[in-house]
Amino acid sequence: MNATPSSTDHRDHTYGTDHTYGTATDRTEPADQEGRTVHLDTAGWGTMPAAVRALVADCASREDRYGPHELEEDLEDVLRTEVHERLGALLGVPAADTAVVTDAAGAFDALVSRLAPGRGERVWTTPYESAARLTALYALRDRTRCTVEVVPLREDGDLDLEWMARHIGDDVALVSVVHVPSGCGIVNPVEEIGQILAPYRCVYAVDASYSAGQLPVDAGRIGCQLLTGDGWRFLRGPYAVGFAFLAPRLRAVFDDAAAHRALPPNAAVAGLNAALAHHTATTATATAAADGPAGLAGQGLLPALRAAVEECPGTELIAPGRVQSAILAFRHRDLPAALVRRRLAARGVVVWKTVAQETPLHLPRSGATTALRASLGPDTTPQDIARFGRALREVVREETAGAQRPRPARTLPLAPTPVLASAPAPVPPAGPRPRPSARRHLTLCPTP
Repeated sequence: MNATPSSTDHRDHTYGTDHTYGTATDRTEPADQEGRTVHLDTAGWGTMPAAVRALVADCASREDRYGPHELEEDLEDVLRTEVHERLGALLGVPAADTAVVTDAAGAFDALVSRLAPGRGERVWTTPYESAARLTALYALRDRTRCTVEVVPLREDGDLDLEWMARHIGDDVALVSVVHVPSGCGIVNPVEEIGQILAPYRCVYAVDASYSAGQLPVDAGRIGCQLLTGDGWRFLRGPYAVGFAFLAPRLRAVFDDAAAHRALPPNAAVAGLNAALAHHTATTATATAAADGPAGLAGQGLLPALRAAVEECPGTELIAPGRVQSAILAFRHRDLPAALVRRRLAARGVVVWKTVAQETPLHLPRSGATTALRASLGPDTTPQDIARFGRALREVVREETAGAQRPRPARTLPLAPTPVLASAPAPVPPAGPRPRPSARRHLTLCPTP
């Protein structure tokens, strides 16, 4: 991409970081703009910086005009070199050990589908595991007759590391741990777990989908052999592109499995590269301003977010563990999560509704089938938290008052007029079938 295009070349080779699609000069909406949407769902979909969004749109336009092969040629340095260098710097690993994938769950499934633990060997997971990864683990169990064990929790919700230290052995073939789960904000001690597992032969797989971009993620310090993540959450890249780190001993197995799966669009990979550059620049600026390592993704506002939820009558936090990230899950004792989410959205506040099947080993055991999830981002301001708190209190007050109003008395329908035997029976008017009043959710139960 450093070559200068000729005056007759219709292509504009401007995908490097020194172009205005770069990162440090990106402008975002003013934080004090009263009418802007309060986006508290970075964990679900991080809003792309303006420069990243413009780059993705330009790539899509070029692909539509000149075709995918032309775009791939323009992006060759980005696709083959630059994005891997940025991923290596983010994860603390050699660039050659990184891979670009469509999503973290697919990369995990691709590798697990090629593992072959012996009959009766053990696979460890945790109660915070996602449904997608559990599906891959149960398929592995059914295929190889290995045993899936769930690491127990302490009373405070943290993983029981003492149990892991007592029960680890060379018959443990795979350990799957999520750094930060989707259903709550706990930060699992992945580095401490790596130290426990280091002397043993097991494959250690870490899901960093909800931690990369908001917390430091160093695969070298963690000591894992597989680390996967999504690019569109706290890294704020485009959808349908993720990343993976693979230890050299797993690379051939993974590449063989990935060869049969779809690749992310070239425009999405270019967007991820720009998002990584933006993340690096903003993190360096925040660290310099703080004169030391700075918290990412607005974590300094987490106490204010917790207070806004706790001050609302009837709300309950779902926040197990001693260390929390920039994700906060909660529910209301009486109001459905879907209703609260919709009412908040009508007031310009975006949060996410999470359901039990997303983390089937944890959320149902906490007594909740649905909950709300608010997650902070680098653009979140104290004014956003204040607006969220006011909107949440308004929604709860209005909906609670509406539920307590006496309902009008039902009027019984009149008895039908008797019809003579010779007369044809009345035909009810045609019309659409009534729709159910509320959406129901399936709660998955863990298998023994």
